[in-house]
Amino acid sequence: MKYIQIDIKTSRAGIEPLLAALMEVGITDAVVEDPSDIDDLLDKKNDYDWDYVDESVLVLRDKEPQVTVYMNDDDEGRAAAENLRHAVDGLKSQAASGLFGEEADLGPLSVEMTLCDDSGWKDKWKEYFKPAKVGKTIVVKPTWEDYESQPGEKVLEIDPGMAFGTGTHETTSLCIRLMEEYMKPGDKVLDVGCGSGILSIAGALLGAGEVLGIEIDPVAVDISKENIALNHVENVARAQYGDLTKGVDFKANVVVANLMADLVMLLSRDVASHMLPGGVYISSGILDEKVVKVVDTMRGLGFRILEVRQDGMWCAVVASL
Repeated sequence: MKYIQIDIKTSRAGIEPLLAALMEVGITDAVVEDPSDIDDLLDKKNDYDWDYVDESVLVLRDKEPQVTVYMNDDDEGRAAAENLRHAVDGLKSQAASGLFGEEADLGPLSVEMTLCDDSGWKDKWKEYFKPAKVGKTIVVKPTWEDYESQPGEKVLEIDPGMAFGTGTHETTSLCIRLMEEYMKPGDKVLDVGCGSGILSIAGALLGAGEVLGIEIDPVAVDISKENIALNHVENVARAQYGDLTKGVDFKANVVVANLMADLVMLLSRDVASHMLPGGVYISSGILDEKVVKVVDTMRGLGFRILEVRQDGMWCAVVASL
């Protein structure tokens, strides 16, 4: 199978703006290589952080930060690759205009595309997906990794498949942490744009009485169902095809939507009809530069903003009626 490997050289300061620019053109799956993470690793803050670091890892300290994206070598993949190039060019122009500050250095933002042939390329990202504690109690564990849970932890096992969504991105972890705080045992949960089913499963593990995940991608719906069964929560959670909440007859105590700012604002027009009295609406996937617009839209629709929480350049909003 032929595929296109796209390597984008950047700087540590440029990683998040670059990922945001890619997300704006619909590219959400990327591998980030940040050599400074190795320095963070070596700055051992706790005795349990690590016992041994292979020398091959230390070699990576001399590399410049890089973001890599993989595309199918077909018409759709080549069009997406062209959109990526335009997005990076746009980011260069923004940086040159001082949008990120006069002293900001986003690196070279050079794009290198390589045509490769490897039937196993779609599994390469698995090398970077390890068990991670993404909330106070929720640990996300890939199916191919071993993990010994600690007291009080709830292990969420997942195989993202082609739906992706590993739970480790700031937008997802924000949702999980807020669900831990705002959910009550027995709550009904509506997960709009459920992807690989992470938030739906998290809701079930946190004690929900019923969870419904909605997803517009049929492949993701199937993967969500598989992951729900994998975690043995099918008696509580289910996933179905749908476009946001159109045609959905379900009311919840907690509505969670990890989407993008524009979709969050679109959903906000209808979400009230799916909220039970006293319910909360948790939305994420919102760039910090767009959070004011999202909040203003929600207030204009009659929502009361309970909290805006930020992690890096991403924000989550908690609202109620």
